[in-house]
Amino acid sequence: MAMNRSELEAAVAKKTENSQTAVKAVLDAVFDVFVEQISQGEKVSIPGWLAVERTERAARTGRNPQTGETIQIPAGHSVKLTAGSKLKAAVSGK
Repeated sequence: MAMNRSELEAAVAKKTENSQTAVKAVLDAVFDVFVEQISQGEKVSIPGWLAVERTERAARTGRNPQTGETIQIPAGHSVKLTAGSKLKAAVSGK
């Protein structure tokens, strides 16, 4: 079962004894900063927890699944999220 955003906000509000509205505002600000930095090509790193960065994706040849026709897919960008050591340890139980 996945935790959605409102459940995350409620859980953080309970842990920090803040209102869910305050937590929502902080999360909105965090995600805004992520978007600003990553769209400029900057990496956002929270040591031990995670790193988020923009990656380059080369142009490539693909296929239209309906017609089988070969198409050219232009170069572009993607986002890479890397788990840090604390997050990896929490998942592995170490």
